[in-house]
Amino acid sequence: MTHLEVWAPDGVGEVRRGADLGALLAGLVDLEDGDVVLVTSKVVSKAEGRVVDGTREEALPRETARLVARRGPVRIVRTHHGLTLAAAGIDASNVEPGSVVLLPVDPDVSARRIRERLHELTGRSVGVVVTDTAGRAWREGQTDLAVGAAGLTVLEDFAGRRDGYGNDLVVTAPAVADELAGAGELAQGKLAGRPFAVVRGRADLVLPLGDDGPGAAALVRPDGGDLFGWGSREAVLRALRADPADAAAFGAPSTAGELAEAVAELGGGVRAEEGAVVVENLAPETLRTLAFAHGWEADMTEADGSVRLRPVRP
Repeated sequence: MTHLEVWAPDGVGEVRRGADLGALLAGLVDLEDGDVVLVTSKVVSKAEGRVVDGTREEALPRETARLVARRGPVRIVRTHHGLTLAAAGIDASNVEPGSVVLLPVDPDVSARRIRERLHELTGRSVGVVVTDTAGRAWREGQTDLAVGAAGLTVLEDFAGRRDGYGNDLVVTAPAVADELAGAGELAQGKLAGRPFAVVRGRADLVLPLGDDGPGAAALVRPDGGDLFGWGSREAVLRALRADPADAAAFGAPSTAGELAEAVAELGGGVRAEEGAVVVENLAPETLRTLAFAHGWEADMTEADGSVRLRPVRP
């Protein structure tokens, strides 16, 4: 039987620039080796001086690597950390009016500092997770996830193992750092002033001292590494623009067969050849847009007016 304990101490008070987060927590809880400490990104940012004057809208351009989707005032963006978040994770709650809180510059580094400080003060070997709140595609509501981590296995990889029925596990990889963040939030709450939580019972995930692990950065897919690099409207606009700077977010090129199916769906004639697709009876602008979105481009125009396409993105 596995037994998991999660608690969040009261009594932290307002955290200001320069605060020693390790000392604050060490004075409130008795840690044990193998505990996982969860710290909200907001108090990390406050301690690191990431509170700035102005509004979320004013700060957003500086914190944005690229826009993913926009609906009215809502902006879903990819941050410089590689995270995809509403308003780049900029927070205007629990802060003085007229100010906003930005995410830490490098949450993994922040987690390492807290881990080192806790060991210095307590002698304990713990894992540390810096958490933030985010929505999920296709799901209502929000949950906490790991934006920084140190001394922790953040992803359990079960690929290559077999279940109890003898079935091979191919892509099963629980994001345990995110699961721990969500568990911590249940104890912390949103309005109770509890920025720290401790999870006890998963010491198997905590790495030895001196090994901080890959950090939460290991949970971030590279740009174009998933199937949803743009919002639905934005994907249409970017494909029509066909700007090479936008190409990576569409992912790796489709196969010749996939491109041929797309051409056929639009009523074009198509045949796949070795390393190429030859298209006929499709309007040039339609063909250009379709090819760009699939990672292909025109190679040459045949004598009969058909167009030969070849993949361009690695």
